[in-house]
Amino acid sequence: MTAPVTLLGGTFDPVHNGHIGLADDVRRALALSEVRLVPAGDPPHRDGPSASGRDRVAMLRLAVAAHPGLVIDAREVARAGKSYTVLTLEELRQEVPSRPTLLLVGADAFLGFPTWHRWRDVFALAHVVVAARPGVTLAPEGELAGEWKSRLVDRPDPLFSAPAGSIYQQAIAPLPISASAIRAELARGAAGREAVRLLLPAAVLRYIDRHGLYSDHTHPQDAT
Repeated sequence: MTAPVTLLGGTFDPVHNGHIGLADDVRRALALSEVRLVPAGDPPHRDGPSASGRDRVAMLRLAVAAHPGLVIDAREVARAGKSYTVLTLEELRQEVPSRPTLLLVGADAFLGFPTWHRWRDVFALAHVVVAARPGVTLAPEGELAGEWKSRLVDRPDPLFSAPAGSIYQQAIAPLPISASAIRAELARGAAGREAVRLLLPAAVLRYIDRHGLYSDHTHPQDAT
C-alpha cells in the first residue's frame, strides 16, 4: 500500500485547536505519515479572510511546530483567483499521478458538496474522508445521496490501494471551536483575549498580539 497525500483545507483565520485536533486525530486514526493544511487564498464560499495570507501561513507554521505529522501546503495562497479545491487537487494529481489522495472534510462541509465548483470531479481526483462525530449518522440528500451510496466504504483499505473515488467516515472527538467567534472575542480587547486563551496555540495568540490582528480597528487585508 502507498502512503496517501492528505489535505485539510480552510481559511485558518486564525488556526485554532479544533483545526489541529481534527488533522492530528485523523492522521493517527488512519496511521498517515502526514496531513497537509492548505490555507485558502480567496475562499469561494465566504468573505475574504481578515488576516493576510502571509499572516495565516505564519500562524499555521507556529501551530504545527509541535506536531511533526502536520505540514503546510500554501499553494492556494500563492495562486491567483478563487481557491477552488478541485483546482488544487488537479495540480496535486499532476505532481503525483497515481498516488492515493485524501481530502479531509467536516460533515457540514461534505453535506454542502453540491455547492462546490465542479464537485463531482473531486471524486475522480481524491478519496473523501468525512470527519463525523461519533454516533451521528450522515444522511446526504439529492444529488449527493447517489455518490454517497455508490462510493461509501466501511473500511479504510481502499484509501491506500486506489488513487481516488471512495468516501470514508472517520469518527473524531469534536472540539466545538469557531474561528469567527475567536475573532469576535479578540476584537473586544483584553477580556476577549483571555476568553480565547485556551482555544488556540499559545504561539499563535502571541503572534496575533504582536501583529495587532483581529482588533476592532483591523480591516480585511489582501490574502496574498
